[in-house]
Amino acid sequence: MAAASGDTRASMERSVRERVPPLLTDLYQFTMAYAYWRTERHQEPAVFELFFRDNPFGGGFSLFAGLHDCLLFLRTFRFTDQDVEFLRSVLPPATEPAFFQFLRGLDCSGVTLRAVPEGTVVFARVPLMEVSGPLAVVQLLETSLLCLVNYASLVCSNAARFRLAAGPRRKLLEMGLRRAQGPDGGLTASRYTHVGGFDLTSNVQAGFLYGIPVAGTMAHSYVTSFSSLEEVRPQTLVARNGDPDPVDIISLTKGWLRRVCELLGGEPGKISEGELAAFLSYAIAYPQNFLPVIDSYSVGCSGLLNFCAVALALCELDFRPVGVRLDSGDLCRQSVEVRRVFRLCSEHFSVSTFDSLIIVGSNNITEQSMVELNKKENEIDVVGVGTHLVTCTRQPSLGCVYKLVEVRGRPRMKISEDPEKSTVPGRKAVYRLVDAEGHPFLDLVCLAVESPPEAGVSLSCYPLMCDNARVSVIPAQVTCLRQEVFTKGRVTHPVSSAAETRVKVQSSLQTLNPRHKRLQEPDSYGVALSEKLHHLVTEIRKGSSNNSHFLLPN
Repeated sequence: MAAASGDTRASMERSVRERVPPLLTDLYQFTMAYAYWRTERHQEPAVFELFFRDNPFGGGFSLFAGLHDCLLFLRTFRFTDQDVEFLRSVLPPATEPAFFQFLRGLDCSGVTLRAVPEGTVVFARVPLMEVSGPLAVVQLLETSLLCLVNYASLVCSNAARFRLAAGPRRKLLEMGLRRAQGPDGGLTASRYTHVGGFDLTSNVQAGFLYGIPVAGTMAHSYVTSFSSLEEVRPQTLVARNGDPDPVDIISLTKGWLRRVCELLGGEPGKISEGELAAFLSYAIAYPQNFLPVIDSYSVGCSGLLNFCAVALALCELDFRPVGVRLDSGDLCRQSVEVRRVFRLCSEHFSVSTFDSLIIVGSNNITEQSMVELNKKENEIDVVGVGTHLVTCTRQPSLGCVYKLVEVRGRPRMKISEDPEKSTVPGRKAVYRLVDAEGHPFLDLVCLAVESPPEAGVSLSCYPLMCDNARVSVIPAQVTCLRQEVFTKGRVTHPVSSAAETRVKVQSSLQTLNPRHKRLQEPDSYGVALSEKLHHLVTEIRKGSSNNSHFLLPN
């Protein structure tokens, strides 16, 4: 796919700036920033990490997405005079005026972001992003970064699961804009479902902004708006083969309809004239893109017969109809019957175009129904998915969190009565360990000051949530999982297009062991702490029980 033009890139930046201004955050971020500023702690160097606690949809993995928008957000982060005046009106009256001057001059020139590459397969409790910089600034970024990553990663992961359920052959069309949680949810869904493995979108704005191929023809309302062939205007069509004389397309189609009824045993009295008029009208407008929905009345008694008649007329005029869409009933059974009719027409009328017609299926498709689709005989080439894809029906939120791990070079840890809500302290490096077959098998979280693990060398580590159980592993390969992508107000790593990130997703998924990407009851992927990091966690926990200064309130 061609790279985005300068105008399109500018539109994308403007879109992010308009959707995610600095005020798109929680009020308590400003009250905390003021308290830091009031006690002269606002410039203290601090490190936060963003991660999620559980893999979504009961699965074994997630996909990291949203980094693209995070980078554009950081690059344009700055408060306007209007922003600051509004904050004056909502913060407590005791807030000192100089704090608002501080906000007016704030930007991300002192912020550094290290992140997993967008489109990478990731796992629960692995730090996906490390945000470091002045304490007040990196605190203010929390809500916006979570907002940009949470849904993007969730819907991208959902799309990947649909792709795994569908298999590699079938094309997938995202058509959930009308069911999405608002315009921004719809745009985000279109972008990141494409990244996750969908081929097409119905969302025109997403096609403009992100270069995603768009698709769509007609709805049932178009079909039912016609009632008579007298409504077809014009009633002629010029053949594609160069003959300049217009052909009476209605008469031509009626002739084909009689022949189709004779071949298939169709009853003319059950064929909808309005449906035929709709098909003809659309075919005259788009003779090379004719793909109607054929279940507005009856697929077998009307829609399929009308389609075949119009499509055969188009073929006679040297055009190539595209196919049909089924949107109700038993899609598998109907698709088999539709394909049988196509093959029969191809053979009987010697029209080879009918051998390449496609069948699109769309009818409240879920991940489970996609799995069932593959178990039954069917002839569906393209599946359109809307509601259950973009709304992530099975799990509405990924649950990413943004936690402080270091201040002034000293580790910080949240210690909770709920062990799952405890955090891992200190600035870190994350390594992905790969086995001899090329499959990742463990993500190792180390202190940043530690030497990286080496391929072929045994190491000891402590799997998370396993009560101090130590294991030894020997990786065949070692990859540093995170990279610096933003520093000193600049994006330091190329921003990938949706198409490029989509390739990354498929590459990352292909390396994953099949037992980790099973849709049902996958094996758990390993995430572990290095010996030094585990020791640090143990010491801080001991210190907290002795009322040490390491203790942070929940």
